[in-house]
Amino acid sequence: MSEQLADVQKYAKKPVNEAALAGLAKTYQLVLGRADSRYVACSDPDECARIRENFLKKKLGLTSGDLDGAIKAVCQTMKDDRTKSRLTFYYLLAEHFGKLDTFA
Repeated sequence: MSEQLADVQKYAKKPVNEAALAGLAKTYQLVLGRADSRYVACSDPDECARIRENFLKKKLGLTSGDLDGAIKAVCQTMKDDRTKSRLTFYYLLAEHFGKLDTFA
């Protein structure tokens, strides 16, 4: 968990909510365990659409706001990282929308 914490700390705007990070890791442990889904490919429009539909809308319950803009903003924040951790990516999106308590 310390590796994931360090990765999130590189990008998070506020101190990391470790309970939320642990909850996210537990929720997505099966996905994060598979090499083909451990990372986010920002250049893949289908991947961005899945993140919008499955994470932002279904998991976080968001129905309005600039969902695609938020995804693009996190992609921009993590642009220097070739392997964008899905856990970090989801944490940053949840932080952006004030939804970290969903996982804490």
